Amino acid sequence: MKAITLLLIGLLAGPAMAEPMRLTDDTGRVVQLDGPARRIVSIAPHITELLFAAGAGDRIVGVDEYSDYPEAARALPRIGRHSSLDLEAILALQPDLVIGWASGNRMPQLQSLERLGVPLYLNEIRSIDDIARSIETFGRLTASDGAAQTAAQLRQRVARLHAREQDGPRLRVFYQIWHQPLMTINGKHLISQALDLCGGENVFAALPNLAPSIGIESVLATNPEVIIASGSTADSPTWLQDWRRWPQLAAVQNEQLVAIPPDIVQRPTPRFLDGVEAICTALERARRGKSGG
Repeated sequence: MKAITLLLIGLLAGPAMAEPMRLTDDTGRVVQLDGPARRIVSIAPHITELLFAAGAGDRIVGVDEYSDYPEAARALPRIGRHSSLDLEAILALQPDLVIGWASGNRMPQLQSLERLGVPLYLNEIRSIDDIARSIETFGRLTASDGAAQTAAQLRQRVARLHAREQDGPRLRVFYQIWHQPLMTINGKHLISQALDLCGGENVFAALPNLAPSIGIESVLATNPEVIIASGSTADSPTWLQDWRRWPQLAAVQNEQLVAIPPDIVQRPTPRFLDGVEAICTALERARRGKSGG
C-alpha cells in the first residue's frame, strides 16, 4: 500500500488541465475530468480497439493482456487481465482516465481504483449502434477530431446492412460460444441482433441469461438449421464438427456448420460489422441450399 500511496501522490500532483469535463457513463455514473484525457488505461480488448478507432490510440498508456488489435496495441504496457488487474501497474502509468467494461471487469477492483482517486468511465455495448456511440463518446473524452466521422461511416454501413434483402424464410440458428461447458447467447446479446438482421432466428433467444450454459438435449430439441461457432482463435474450432454425431440435425444434414473468427463477431468494435456480413453471407448460402438454388 505504501507504493500505491506514493504513486497516487505523483498522479494527483500532475498538471491540471483546462476546460473541465463532465460525462455520464453507460452505467449512469457521472465522470468528471479536469480536461480531455491524455493518459488512458484500457482494461478490455474492445475498449482498446474503440479508442484507436476514435483516433485516440496515442492517448493509451496501458492495456489489458488480451488487447491485440490494432497492431500498435501489442506494444503497449500490460496491466493484467480484464478480470485480474494489477492496480500498482495501473497507478505507475499515471493515468488521468481508466476505461473499464461494465459487465466484463470485476467491480471490486474498479471500485478500488475509484477509491484511489483515478477517474473511471465504464463502457457497455448492447446494440450495434452502441459501437458508433461509444466511438463518439471516446472522441469527446479525448477531444479527438476523427471520432465523429468514423462513427458516421459505421452508421452508414449499418444502414446498408439493414437494406440488404433477405430472400426466403427465416432460419433457425444456434450460436455456440463454447463447448465445455456448452454455451450460447440469448436474444439480448449483440450477436443475436446480428442474427436477426441477417434473417436468422436465435433458437435460444428466450433464455434469461445473456450467455447461458445449456445441454446438448436442448440443442437437439430445437433442431437448428444452421450452427455457427466461434472458438478462441481464427481457426475453425474442432468441436464444431462434433455435431456430426447427431446426423438427424438439420444443420448437419444440410452441411451448415459455420465457423466465424471470434475477433470479428465477439468483440463489439467496428470489425463486428465484418462479422455481421459473414453471418449474412452464411445464412444466404443456407437459404439457397434449402431451396435447392
